[in-house]
Amino acid sequence: MGAGARLVVLGVAQDGGHPQAGCTRPCCEGAWRAGRRTRVACLGLVTPTRRYLFDCTPDFPSQLRDVGGPPLDGILLTHAHMGHYTGLLHLGPEAWAPERVPVHAMPGMAAFLRQHAPWSAIVAEGHAELVPLGADVPVDLGDGVTATPILVPHRGPWSETVAFRIAGPRGAALYLPDLDRWEDWDVDVPALLATVDRAWVDGSFFGAGEVGWRDAAQICHPLVEDTLRRFAGLPDALRARISFLHLNHTNPLLDPASEATRRVRDAGYAIAAEGEVLPL
Repeated sequence: MGAGARLVVLGVAQDGGHPQAGCTRPCCEGAWRAGRRTRVACLGLVTPTRRYLFDCTPDFPSQLRDVGGPPLDGILLTHAHMGHYTGLLHLGPEAWAPERVPVHAMPGMAAFLRQHAPWSAIVAEGHAELVPLGADVPVDLGDGVTATPILVPHRGPWSETVAFRIAGPRGAALYLPDLDRWEDWDVDVPALLATVDRAWVDGSFFGAGEVGWRDAAQICHPLVEDTLRRFAGLPDALRARISFLHLNHTNPLLDPASEATRRVRDAGYAIAAEGEVLPL
């Protein structure tokens, strides 16, 4: 992967991964039969001297190994939904039990961890050390890399939600795994895209029809079809920076041969893949 700072995609699936527990529909059945696993969305940051994870997923053991740890210099959390923080269980005494791994969290996220077991015990026993984050305040991660949390509208109820703009000496990226609706976000997204080389964004559901048993109005994510239309007028170079991840187990973008995948690529967008690397 080279000697400089770089981001590594360590997972692309929504919180339950793919295939998902309890799913016997065609979207998962083939993966069950093949023994194929797509890990939960996560980024790793590797620099000449440091190792970090953005989010701490149920797939933490293999993602820690793939980022080159232990040791681990820190974990930066986006919010308190299953796929983004429950891997912290592996810091507890039943598993790794390290000493004082820095866990960077926004105020609501930190309060949730302090106030609820088993997370509170992991902190109290010194396996995790909570490090405060502030909206729009860059965090120095060493070796010329910073991560800046950006508040994002996304359903609660346990914490706020942030995206991260991660910048290094040679490049920058946006990590935005969860968002309610683009129109609800008080950010000039094209201007933000212009400041990064890659934007990994919420692609949870391709279209409302893939989860016909749910009320589409209750899906708190921008549909990929809507994102394609919303940014169709962007210059090709900006549109090409958008890469979908956090893919629900029903999402046809998990199938590289699907018509949905062809539509995304033909429209000039990308789909995140485990193992891809972005130099910083």
